[in-house]
Amino acid sequence: MSLKSKIVEILKEKNDYVSGEEMSNLLGVSRTAVWKTISRLKEEGYVIEAVTNKGYYLKQSPDLLTEEEISPTLKTRYIGRKIYHYKQVDSTNKEAKKLAIDGAAEGSVVISEEQTAGKGRLGRTWASPYGLGIWMSLILRPQITPVEVSKITLIAALAVSKTIQKVTGLKAEIKWPNDILINKKKVCGILTEMSAEMDKINYIILGIGLNVNTEEFPEEIAHKATSLKIEGKKSYDRKELTQELLFEIENYYRLFTKQETVDKLLEEYKACCVTLNKEVKIIRNGIEYIGKAVGLTENGELLVEKEDGELIHVFSGEVSVRGIDAYV
Repeated sequence: MSLKSKIVEILKEKNDYVSGEEMSNLLGVSRTAVWKTISRLKEEGYVIEAVTNKGYYLKQSPDLLTEEEISPTLKTRYIGRKIYHYKQVDSTNKEAKKLAIDGAAEGSVVISEEQTAGKGRLGRTWASPYGLGIWMSLILRPQITPVEVSKITLIAALAVSKTIQKVTGLKAEIKWPNDILINKKKVCGILTEMSAEMDKINYIILGIGLNVNTEEFPEEIAHKATSLKIEGKKSYDRKELTQELLFEIENYYRLFTKQETVDKLLEEYKACCVTLNKEVKIIRNGIEYIGKAVGLTENGELLVEKEDGELIHVFSGEVSVRGIDAYV
């Protein structure tokens, strides 16, 4: 944990004035180091009152998803223990790839308050306005084969849907493979990318875009996009959601890497998946197929029975899946 994170933690725990000398002794640093760090925190939006002979008092924290705000009360063992925070990036997945190539540890997280070129599946864009959502990417380095990577998307979807229901009470469902829906509208998208060799994963980038406090969407997507605020009719704490989401991702990821529990995870996923047992339109290489989604394989591929009775395996990266009458 950085010095900034430790000082924020002390100020929040005390909820009173804390002298520079006390913090200096607690942290094993000079009073000058404490003063410089307090100054940096003020520049970042913390409202800290300094009174002679009394010390420092934290009056208000900024609504930012920084390491200082997330780490102190984070319940994970390693996911999110290193956070790279940005005010603005083109894409958190892109930043995470650079860090992964440079050797960033598994569990490292890139979070930005805004993305100017957020990415979705199949080259689509993802709107990521400043301070209104959770735009983040995780670096994972699992000991699995490339064919198993699609399962990472499934466990991420489970983690997101569980987090939403836990924190907000809203019912979140999954549209295969990676869209989270509330009332049949998309509230979150997941984009999994990887660097791999024939039988070895170098790293996986797990990108998550969750619309939290967005109040309106562009006309062209308003019929199929939503946010937690729109559905819950109130604002939600992005920090609490981020902490809970990182915890749930780590929990499911640890279960997944134990291998023997994959069947249980798939059953839990199926229970949340609104695509199963529905008629779907498969668009593959420009050709459309109509069929019924009848199940999932152990690697998370969608099993679709075509109108002529043929059973096909649908891979998440190759097609667009749409309901016949609506988004789902």
